[in-house]
Amino acid sequence: MTADRTMVTERFIPQLPAELDSDSRAVYESITGGSRASAAAVTPIVDHDGRLIGPFGPMVLSPGVGDAVQRLGEALRFRGTLDPRTREFAILVVAAEQRSGFEWIAHVRAGRQHGLSPGDVESLLAGRRSGDPHLGRVERLLQSLARTGTLADETFADAVSQLGQSAVAELVWLHGYYTMLATALRVFDPPVPESATAVFSDQTDFPD
Repeated sequence: MTADRTMVTERFIPQLPAELDSDSRAVYESITGGSRASAAAVTPIVDHDGRLIGPFGPMVLSPGVGDAVQRLGEALRFRGTLDPRTREFAILVVAAEQRSGFEWIAHVRAGRQHGLSPGDVESLLAGRRSGDPHLGRVERLLQSLARTGTLADETFADAVSQLGQSAVAELVWLHGYYTMLATALRVFDPPVPESATAVFSDQTDFPD
């Protein structure tokens, strides 16, 4: 059965900042005034009227939880130990696995800014394993989490040996966070740029 798009898009209607109640406005201020503000030119967080875009909008629906969620994302992006190139590649891997067009377009520019080559991005989008040994290892780890929900002993041991235990821990939390965002985007279906809906529109499952 085809979903009624009129009904679906009414699951969440973004509000202008002035329309938010005090608790929701506090979450808004935390999102727009925190560390993300320094990267907003590359990874936008509001539309031209100041309304939160993508997964940030639904975070104000339950302010106490939404604030904790956005703070986790802030920590992963701005207080972790993963280098920016690895982190942005990891986010794109999760976006690809989840078919999350918004997260893809929100982070592909940042990935390129932090050193991902056009080939790195194109291979990931096409479902081909990265030729870069480091990125390939990150990709295998995240794909295993996405597809099996865990890491085989061999995969875990290799990742800890080559990436370090702290990096593996951050990648596990990153996978959970961006998978959660992708789920929220599917459930609440907030407005996203048209380009986001086209990213994975004619792709089938990636090969193992």
